[in-house]
Amino acid sequence: MLKVIDLSVQYGYINALNSISFNVNKGEIITLIGGNGAGKTTTLMAISNVVQKYSGNVYFKEMNITDFQSHEIVHLGISHVPEGRKIFPALTVKENLIAGTFGNKRIRKNELNNKLEEVYTLFPRLRERINQGGGTLSGGEQQMLAIARGLMMDPDLIMLDEPSLGLAPIIIEEIFELILRIKKSGKTVLLIEQNAAMALQIADRGYVLERGKVLIEGTGTELIKDERVRKAYLGI
Repeated sequence: MLKVIDLSVQYGYINALNSISFNVNKGEIITLIGGNGAGKTTTLMAISNVVQKYSGNVYFKEMNITDFQSHEIVHLGISHVPEGRKIFPALTVKENLIAGTFGNKRIRKNELNNKLEEVYTLFPRLRERINQGGGTLSGGEQQMLAIARGLMMDPDLIMLDEPSLGLAPIIIEEIFELILRIKKSGKTVLLIEQNAAMALQIADRGYVLERGKVLIEGTGTELIKDERVRKAYLGI
């Protein structure tokens, strides 16, 4: 579904990404793990064309989208849920969700209520808070809202950047359970996580990034067992 080939990004004289390559197949959960500054967030931003690529190519459904504008990439079926939630605090839960469909040709007006119902089924807590202001939600609920808003775009691929960041352990478990439910609903997931142990437990495959390069790749099970990963990222 998604192929990243020799992708490089530079910030001034700094190589944020150095010719990384990976692929995401339909129906998979793929995780990118690594320390701060490894290039994980930059990878998603480059795919979405939020940052300029220095070199390399990105293919989605066999189409070269390297130079597509961000809104065009959304229309093709890629949703990007950024780090830090970035919901609209002054809007209600429902208004935040509807905002996720603005300008999106994939969602017709007569399909809006059905899409809302699908999201409320995945996130029943949001149904309970439908008229509550986004800024009054707990951290975990705001993260659910951010993911749900991304799903309102009806994406084929949803990219999640640090969905568990800053959340309590019990909420983190709930978020990862939701990611599995999203996969079961037919979506493909590209997941960035510093909680490597949890990410690898649910991932079909993973890639370890270090200093802008892919250092190790394998199935989630293989990476959990890899001594290099265990020592560097799992604390074992």
